Amino acid sequence: MTMENWITIPMINLATVAAMMTVGWVFSVLRQNVTIVDSLWGLGFVLVAGVTYWTGDGFTGRSLLILILTAGWGLRLAGYLTWRNWGHAEDHRYGQWREKSGQRFWLVSLFKVFWLQAVFLWFISLVLQKAQLSAEPSRFTALDIFGTLVWAAGFVFESVGDWQLARFKANPENRGRVMDQGLWAWSRHPNYFGEFLIWWGFFLVALATPGSWWTIVSPLIISVVLLKMTGVPLTEAALKSRRPGYADYIKKTSTFFPRPPRKEVT
Repeated sequence: MTMENWITIPMINLATVAAMMTVGWVFSVLRQNVTIVDSLWGLGFVLVAGVTYWTGDGFTGRSLLILILTAGWGLRLAGYLTWRNWGHAEDHRYGQWREKSGQRFWLVSLFKVFWLQAVFLWFISLVLQKAQLSAEPSRFTALDIFGTLVWAAGFVFESVGDWQLARFKANPENRGRVMDQGLWAWSRHPNYFGEFLIWWGFFLVALATPGSWWTIVSPLIISVVLLKMTGVPLTEAALKSRRPGYADYIKKTSTFFPRPPRKEVT
């Protein structure tokens, strides 16, 4: 892979995700609902991995592996979020921004929501692009295998956690109750923990290639977002105010990293 391609392909990917987000923005203006950006998040990574696979000339086996893993995660997440949000009002986070921006929000959202997420998505995807564009080693290594296993564990936690929560919410008898069953008995956020593992798995695969240590910024950003920003803190704040039993749930259940639930609430 020439230095020119190392620059050209990432720039093509940035243009691709920006174009995708722009199309999404047009739909959001027509529907007066920007929540569609959540569904585009996973699809953006799939596009990046697909473009990099078809245009790059790195080790085909590793590039294809990254594409398969990214597509499995990204398409499932996009499908799940689309299903979950379909027919519902705009997410309250975006609703607050719309209220603050007033009539200008239709234009502000292009920069503040869609293009901002396009850049953020592209930057995080550098770990995928680095792994796919590297020609060496031209074989699978122990790190490739280990990274794939970590990714697989994360995929199970995220997908099963989402499925269990969806089933729980679908039962009218559970309205107002706290989900504390299945994986949710071991972690208050098993889906976020799964996302955490998925990105560290991607990093381990990238680490199998020379000079990839810097791609650790991708899983670090995801970890900070999940643990300190819009992941756990935002979700916990909302649930504490809406679920009377959430305080007891906190006492017996791990915040993030899974562990057996405490038998007694003290």
